[in-house]
Amino acid sequence: MPVVGYYAWNLTGRGERPCVRDDTTELSYAQFAARVDAAAAQFERLGVTAGSVVAAWLPNRVELLVAMMAAWRLRATATPVNPAFLLSEAKRQIDDCDAALVVVDRPQPELARPTLAVDDLHVDPDPAWQPPAEPVPDDIALLIYTSGSTGVPKGVELTHANLQYMGSAIGANSDLSAADHALLILPLFHVNAIAVSFLAPVLAGGQLSITGSFSVSRFFDDVARLRPTYFSAVPTIYAILVSSMPPHADLSSLRFAICGAAPISRELLAKAQDVLGLPILEGYGLTEGTCASACNPLHGQRKPGTVGPALPGQRIAIVDDEGKPLPAGVPGEVVIAGPSIMRGYLNLPAATARTVRDGWLHTGDVGVLDDDGYLTLVDRIKDMIIGGGENLYPKEIENALAQHCAVLEAAVVGRPDDVYGEVPVAYVVAYPDATVTGEELLDHLSSRLTRSKLPVSVTVVDDLPRNPVGKIDKPTLRIRARSVAHST
Repeated sequence: MPVVGYYAWNLTGRGERPCVRDDTTELSYAQFAARVDAAAAQFERLGVTAGSVVAAWLPNRVELLVAMMAAWRLRATATPVNPAFLLSEAKRQIDDCDAALVVVDRPQPELARPTLAVDDLHVDPDPAWQPPAEPVPDDIALLIYTSGSTGVPKGVELTHANLQYMGSAIGANSDLSAADHALLILPLFHVNAIAVSFLAPVLAGGQLSITGSFSVSRFFDDVARLRPTYFSAVPTIYAILVSSMPPHADLSSLRFAICGAAPISRELLAKAQDVLGLPILEGYGLTEGTCASACNPLHGQRKPGTVGPALPGQRIAIVDDEGKPLPAGVPGEVVIAGPSIMRGYLNLPAATARTVRDGWLHTGDVGVLDDDGYLTLVDRIKDMIIGGGENLYPKEIENALAQHCAVLEAAVVGRPDDVYGEVPVAYVVAYPDATVTGEELLDHLSSRLTRSKLPVSVTVVDDLPRNPVGKIDKPTLRIRARSVAHST
């Protein structure tokens, strides 16, 4: 079992070196450890024990990380809850994991279980308090709930061993050191923010700054003021940054950036690297794989259009419908094995068995490996459109749309059709200073795609629906497409 190196209470030797900050609080490593111990003693008095679950229903702030680490201090599990959730949504997650305590930023009596207001968190450790035994690597550290785009959200069980591996792997792939400083702009209820922007720099001896909700002006102001060395973001954020970067923006402190959660088009990646003036490492992974399984390296060959090779210690294979390995260059389902694979879905053994088979995580993604082991994503299996008996991959159409200079983002879904079964329809967001019509985009596609792959319509919209993590919400788009079909 690996030694877990991110426990706050074991890092007090770093003293007054900066550790974590937000808009109101700035803590050194020693101060962070003290806050963790103070909160852990408080949690224990409120009934949290080894094996309990502590829910943190909070926006991005230092106290969320304190609560998470305090749960670990007691060998308990932490589950962050989307702060934008309605009460019914939050209650579903909190009840599903039977949380022993919920840390909240406002009173929530309707939860009908113990709660603690974040402003009431203790900040001064009790010198008489005796912490319990150290957590072990196999303990469940996090319950991260899937977005629910394919059904009811499921609690993904991630161990400390999973997190230790991931933080270390990200650090090695990006050459992180104590000089590094992460700017955290993604939500902390997602494993990307926890692993890439918190655990990775802490393991390296670095620091992180937590921002509030992402905004363009705030991002550039924060980079200039805080001087971070890297950040992690989703394609949508890069699209916004390249279209809104102010003149004379100071990004000189940044050494690199990371892109994940959803594929980025080759065109947007190239433009973002050019505009921002730094390398962007495109990676790929799932919550069930503790965030990242492949990533283009900071040092070494980066292949645009791919999500890189498997991170050291992990294996990626491409298999057919029967689970048999396919050779390089042949598309099939992406499967992953290694130390990042989840323990399972909370209380869902059948779903776990369907997803993890013989140690391999079946992703539901279609991909292809090249001779060097670099992975290119083709699409989600469930997003594939079967039109007239032909398999159509929306990502191929989206990539062709992205080649038009006016296209900021594109999403393609299938719409029911009486003749073909399904036909592709496209939704496009244009750059703020660009004007384009659906007809122009169809003409653009006609020289890049075979006739059978052409969308029956291209609709230019102001924005695309998104799930809580920031991914384009294709189920909502499919509903929109069906409603249009039924009205015509």
